[in-house]
Amino acid sequence: MSYLSQLAPADGAVHYRKRIGRGRGSGLGQTAGKGHKGQIARSGGRVRRGFEGGQTPLSRRLPKFGFNNPFAIEFSIVNLDQLNKLTGIVDEAALKKAGIIHSGPVKILGRGKLEKAITVKAQKFSTTAQKSIEAAGGKIEVVK
Repeated sequence: MSYLSQLAPADGAVHYRKRIGRGRGSGLGQTAGKGHKGQIARSGGRVRRGFEGGQTPLSRRLPKFGFNNPFAIEFSIVNLDQLNKLTGIVDEAALKKAGIIHSGPVKILGRGKLEKAITVKAQKFSTTAQKSIEAAGGKIEVVK
């Protein structure tokens, strides 16, 4: 049997707001938890992000250089020695299936030696890659 005088809210159900600046007995009187003087004790007393007390901020002290072209096209690079694993017609889909590339347009470079005749379809070819594929009896097709 419970009495009216023993009723209480469940644990964690009630959150009391800290009553700042309401006398010394509250534990947050006098300076209201802001300490003595200084910028943070004042009203509106916070500094903006990156502010270093008037010293030149790090973001302005460090050198700025370089340029990042937002319109640059990143090619997936494939060399001739990687094409030896594949047969028949080698295109972007075949290269993805073999795990050689992940995405993007493909450029074939001439590192290594091609050992069989294959047809290669890609967006770009280096001169040495083109000569090596044709020397091995294969064909190249430039895809747009």
